[in-house]
Amino acid sequence: MVEIQLLKQIRERASQRRKTIVLPESHDERVLKAAGILTKEKVASIITLGNEEKIRTDAQKLGVDLQGVRIIDQEKSDKLSDFTNIFYNKRKHKGVTIEQARDTIKRDLFFAGMMVNEGMADGSVAGSFATTADVTRASIFCVGLKEGISILSSFFLMAYPDKVYSFADCAVNPNPDPGQLADIAISTADNHKKLTGEEPFIAMLSFSTKGSAEHELVDKVRQATQFVRERRPDLKVDGELQFDAAIVENVGKKKAPGSDVAGRANVLVFPDLNSGNIGYKIAQRLGKAEAVGPVNQGVKKPFFDLSRGCSVEDIVNTAAIACLMAD
Repeated sequence: MVEIQLLKQIRERASQRRKTIVLPESHDERVLKAAGILTKEKVASIITLGNEEKIRTDAQKLGVDLQGVRIIDQEKSDKLSDFTNIFYNKRKHKGVTIEQARDTIKRDLFFAGMMVNEGMADGSVAGSFATTADVTRASIFCVGLKEGISILSSFFLMAYPDKVYSFADCAVNPNPDPGQLADIAISTADNHKKLTGEEPFIAMLSFSTKGSAEHELVDKVRQATQFVRERRPDLKVDGELQFDAAIVENVGKKKAPGSDVAGRANVLVFPDLNSGNIGYKIAQRLGKAEAVGPVNQGVKKPFFDLSRGCSVEDIVNTAAIACLMAD
């Protein structure tokens, strides 16, 4: 399968970087199994959180070797006080008290967030047990958004036998405004390059190509395209483009002559969540693409959310992706 080959390459490249990833949900046996695999395969240096005695007992029952995995009990950590004060200063304007800050930081997700924020880990992978809302809060409250990026978003790697595309945003933002759509495009382009090694060619998708239709929905895409050009003149971007003009060379030449993106796009930015979610599922189910994701983006450092139905392999692969997306 194309997905397997792509993920194998991602894991191999991640192992060359030797980043540190924190897996906070040690009470989930899938997390312990993933920690063992990631350590054995040397994909990343792993930290997990919780009571060390319980974690080692659970691992032994599962037949998981945690040799090389660092275990931190967040409630007994000498960093608890420092993290509490940092978090308090980040959130006191929202009425958070020092006592509330301490209680929050004792939670595994938030302690992991502060570890990432303070450089003790390069990224975090969670959500096998916690809700998406909780993972998102921990990422935003502790780590925060990248400078110049206004929105948390997501993308999918869509793998075909001869090409890998990035589709965004297909999972998070229902109706981004032009500025947010530009941020989604910039984040996806940067991460496409990190994960595939390819130069990104960004198509800002619409039902119109270069003025073939006039509508306020088209205006949004045109404005977003201009924002990307202004903010990141180093990126190759064009819009508005219909899907066929974006990816089919002869159609791109006819509909958008002179474009350096039309017909060769590998980063496809949908104008809203309706089109994005429908689009990736059509590509997956009818087009037989292998979908990897959704991968969160926009936060200063990788802080990824898993599906609660995730497999051990999903956790391993997501941790590898975090290694490549880390600075």
